[in-house]
Amino acid sequence: MSEASSSADPVVLAKRRATGEAFSALFREGMALVERTAAYLDGPGRKEAKGLDRSSALAYATESMRLTTRLMQLASWLLLQRAVNEGELTFDQARAEKMKVKLSPYQPPHEDSLAALPKTLLQLIAASRRLHDEVTRLDQLVYGGGAKPAAPVQAIANPVETQLGLLKAAFGGRDR
Repeated sequence: MSEASSSADPVVLAKRRATGEAFSALFREGMALVERTAAYLDGPGRKEAKGLDRSSALAYATESMRLTTRLMQLASWLLLQRAVNEGELTFDQARAEKMKVKLSPYQPPHEDSLAALPKTLLQLIAASRRLHDEVTRLDQLVYGGGAKPAAPVQAIANPVETQLGLLKAAFGGRDR
């Protein structure tokens, strides 16, 4: 048996996923989506928005702003993780910096506005949602964004206590 396999530390697959070829592909996908969205919003999207009625134009402006905000959050997270992968930051430094990068929960567009939005914008929103889901899942696995290791069986017996523990963890354990 080799020394590596006799180690007591478990292999953290999420960290491997955040550093391997899967991450490189996710990074390329994310940056390409940022570029594609910027090109659309600055070109064809701007022309399409001018042809919309007042309420549809407002929906377009709202959703395009939400889209760009979401993509900037995702790009920040991806760049931070790449810095860790390339040795520019340690994992602990990245965890501290990550506090500045808030991955806001995905807010779906209002159903009323969907029909009024151009098809390309809807496609970009859908692509950003898939990317958001994947990055959020990876963030939770790697940095523990709410995901906790399994608790002992006796600790799970009281679901209310479990939920209170999660709330305390989410809000920094502050008592008021």
